[in-house]
Amino acid sequence: MPDQAKAFAASQTRENLMRAFAGESQARSRYTIAAGIAHKSGLAVIQGLFLFTAEQEKTHAKQFYRQLHDLSGQTVRVDGTYPVDLYTDLLDYLRAAQHNEYQEWEHDYAAFARTAMEEGFPLVGKLFENIAGVEKLHGDRFGRYADLLEQEQLFVSDVKEAWMCLHCGYVVDATVAPANCPVCRHPQGYFIRAELTPFRGDLSANYYKSIKSKKRPETGALFSFLTNKQLFPLYFRITSLFCPCLCAKL
Repeated sequence: MPDQAKAFAASQTRENLMRAFAGESQARSRYTIAAGIAHKSGLAVIQGLFLFTAEQEKTHAKQFYRQLHDLSGQTVRVDGTYPVDLYTDLLDYLRAAQHNEYQEWEHDYAAFARTAMEEGFPLVGKLFENIAGVEKLHGDRFGRYADLLEQEQLFVSDVKEAWMCLHCGYVVDATVAPANCPVCRHPQGYFIRAELTPFRGDLSANYYKSIKSKKRPETGALFSFLTNKQLFPLYFRITSLFCPCLCAKL
C-alpha cells in the first residue's frame, strides 16, 4: 500500500468524511420528510424548497463518499451526534434546517477542512471548504423562507412584484399572490416570488406582455439568447428542476 494510502487509512480525515457522508444522507432524508409536511399543509413552494435542497445534499453525500474509494470493502467506525427534527409546525422545520446548515458551515466542515489540510489531504480540505459555502447558502435560504412564513409574508408583499406559479409558469405582478392560478387553477401555495426562483431571468408580467405584442423584450443575461418559442418550455424545465414532484403530475 502506498504511503499516502496508508496515511489516509489511519487518518482523522477518513472518519470525518464518513461523518459528513452520514450527515448529508440524513439531511436529505430529513428534508424529504419535511417536504411531506409542507405538502400536507398545502405549501407546494416550501415542499419544493426542501426537495430542491435534499437533492443537493444527496450530491454532497456522493462527493464525500467518493473520497473513501480506497477503503472499498472495509468498514469505517465513527461516532457522532445528529438532530431529531420532528415537529408539528412547518416553521420549526425551517428554523431547524437553518440551524443545522449553519452548524455545518461554521463549525463542522470548517474543522474538517483544517484537519484534512494538516494531515496532507488538500483536495479533501478544499472539498470541505467548498461544500461549507453551499451549506451557508442553504441556511440563508431556509432562513429567508422561515422569516416570510413567520411574518405571514410568504404570499404577500409590501410592494408590487412578480409571482410565478410553480405548476404552469404563469407570472403576475401583484402585492398578493393569486388565491388560485388563472391558468392551471392550482392554489396559492404553488406561487413563488420570482426573485426566489433558482433561475430568474426576467420573470415580470410586463415581460409576458411584450411577448404577446411580438416585441423582442429586454432580458436578463441568462435568457438573452432565447427566442420566444423556447422560453415557455424552459420555464417548465426550471419548475421541474426546482420541484420535480409537481411536474410528475403533468
